Amino acid sequence: MGREFARQRWLVIFVAGVFLLLVVRLFAIQIVDGSYKQAAESNALRHEVLYPPRGEVLDRNGEFIIQSREAYDLMVIPREVVKGFDTLLLCRIVDVTLPRMRSQLKRAAAYSQRRPSVVVPQLSKETKLLLDELRLPGFQTVYRTVRSYPRKIAGNLLGYVGEVNSGDLGDDYYRSGDYIGRSGIEQAYEKHLRGEKGVKINLVDVHGIVKGSYGGGMYDTLPVAGRTLTSSLDAELQAFAEELMGGKVGAVVALEPATGEILVMANGPTYDPDELVGRERNNNYARLANDQRSPLFNRAVMAAYPPGSTFKMVNGLIGLEEGVLQPHYRYECHGGYTVGNLTVGCHAHYSPVDLRQAIMTSCNAYFCYVLRNILDEAEHGGIMRGGYEHWAEHVRSFGFGRKLDSDFTSEYAGRVYGGDYYDRLYRERWNSLTVISLAIGQGELGCSPLQLANLAATIANRGHYYIPHVIKEVEGVEMDPKFREPHYADVAREHFEPIVDGMYMAAHEDGGTVKAMGYVPGLEICGKTGTAENAHRDHSVFLGFAPKDNPRIAICVYVENAGFGSSAAVPIGSLVMEKYLTDTIRRPAMVDYVKEMQIRYPHYDGEAR
Repeated sequence: MGREFARQRWLVIFVAGVFLLLVVRLFAIQIVDGSYKQAAESNALRHEVLYPPRGEVLDRNGEFIIQSREAYDLMVIPREVVKGFDTLLLCRIVDVTLPRMRSQLKRAAAYSQRRPSVVVPQLSKETKLLLDELRLPGFQTVYRTVRSYPRKIAGNLLGYVGEVNSGDLGDDYYRSGDYIGRSGIEQAYEKHLRGEKGVKINLVDVHGIVKGSYGGGMYDTLPVAGRTLTSSLDAELQAFAEELMGGKVGAVVALEPATGEILVMANGPTYDPDELVGRERNNNYARLANDQRSPLFNRAVMAAYPPGSTFKMVNGLIGLEEGVLQPHYRYECHGGYTVGNLTVGCHAHYSPVDLRQAIMTSCNAYFCYVLRNILDEAEHGGIMRGGYEHWAEHVRSFGFGRKLDSDFTSEYAGRVYGGDYYDRLYRERWNSLTVISLAIGQGELGCSPLQLANLAATIANRGHYYIPHVIKEVEGVEMDPKFREPHYADVAREHFEPIVDGMYMAAHEDGGTVKAMGYVPGLEICGKTGTAENAHRDHSVFLGFAPKDNPRIAICVYVENAGFGSSAAVPIGSLVMEKYLTDTIRRPAMVDYVKEMQIRYPHYDGEAR
């Protein structure tokens, strides 16, 4: 009996203790800590995303080429909108039409009743202040940044920022209404540029009005700005190259051979990157996208062009490596190369020529002999015994027929077919004459101006290159070591000297294809012209570097439908090199000649069908 009474007594004490703890806790909540009362009265906590400023981009000399400026997005939470609010007043403040506003509100409601959606993006601070005074339930302004471009250059290279789509929402970072890099540097370095979002937790009453910060802000987190990128571009040189490419279709790519850093990537046509910022962005994008000359297309990286006569140097190097060619070998050229009914024509020059002279004069016949020797007589020769495949392996080692692994997301791999392609095409009945056009960079070859500039850098370095890249430093991040590793062509270093000599002669000796339009006193320019065949009109191509020893710049210029390489590409290339190496231009008449050049593009402008 005594034990039973003791158990009951302890049970009563335990229940009383629990009751006392609950009373004390309720007293603390209701009387001592007012935050619970405040939260109860307010009914809701709103998590407001704090967007970070997007990272900025500098040129190699520390000049801003992309900056961020203040802007605000008008957001809506549909379930908090009060019916019958003054829609017309709101439309007037944010400068949109009533149908547009209704469409945006309907779209937001379809996305989510509880989550905020963008109604009108990129408003000014003045508009934001007017909206704050209006205090419309369900609407809020969110701080953002938009891009600005002090130099208004390199639109194709820098890229643009656009609103995320359904495909982007798989990344937990993004929500509807966010922005993401869509092309160029903005896309390639998105994860560095976007920064880290913060959050602010607000107490909101039943009318959607913010009453204050929850917990005095102790649970808020600040956004972290995107990282600053230092590019390898020379902004002044880029602007000059774009000026020279005005009215033309094509590209200029210049590299620093010792590092692979891109000094210039100028497209023709290009566009002012500010056109894809702000309220008129969609209209401007539609106009640019419908332009038949494709100003949004980065030809420097993505275009598929035949290399033309610039490719002769690759065949010369392979011939030297395979032992079927010596620099002193001489071949006749009487208007071209003829075997039976097949003729590969050539322009007038003295004959016979050796390797250096063949490069200087750009002799077609010489390199037809060289290619046939490679395919038919080399150690791996006999085109049906692997000779072609061995040649193709050499070509790919120069960066052709594959992506260079640069920091561009849309890099064209190029085109160097394997022997199986010709087996299918010709039912295994083909020989070195079938592919003779490869001797002069025609036929089935395809490459980008970036790959040709990389060839110029490889020759300038006497056999190796560094992966071309446009960003040289990311704030607080170590760059990918792949950009510091040399890549070697399958040709011994000593074989490059006669090729370099021929390129030097082309720019300095009478009869050289570069000299007339590309000679610059005091500069040891080495160059090679190309005239790439095309159905409309031949393309003008130039590939070169300077100085001859310890080169500081390697360049490719590709101008569509401009005729001979010497007529358009050479003056542009030589002017860019002159500007970079001397910081001045001593040939103003040449600048005027390039700017006044008239090239018709009926196939782009709708005149040809």
